Amino acid sequence: MLTRVVFIGALAIALGFFVQAGPASASSLDNWQNSVAQSVASKQIYPRTALIREMEGVARVRVTMDRSGAIQSYEVIESTGHKILDGEISRLMDRVNPLPKPPQSLSEAELTFDLPLSWVLN
Repeated sequence: MLTRVVFIGALAIALGFFVQAGPASASSLDNWQNSVAQSVASKQIYPRTALIREMEGVARVRVTMDRSGAIQSYEVIESTGHKILDGEISRLMDRVNPLPKPPQSLSEAELTFDLPLSWVLN
């Protein structure tokens, strides 16, 4: 059996000001989103017990970070349905903290976005 952790999409951004970003800042925003996605994906692991029990799941985490990339808070807004996988979320948030710094075009002191996470067996 092959196993693989799948990171869904780049980011499901829940910020209205992203819609108003101009062409130059849209490019830096895309680069930042990709950099956050790569950072999370590189540190996301499949818990051994979940592998043995062949558990799969998808979660959504609402993350608030400051301008330096430090995670200020996070909240699981959609559970995987498995206590083992949900428990891995807090360890993952510790491993990825701090996240890549947001681009200067995002001027807010704190940024909040939804982060989709997936654990899938192949």
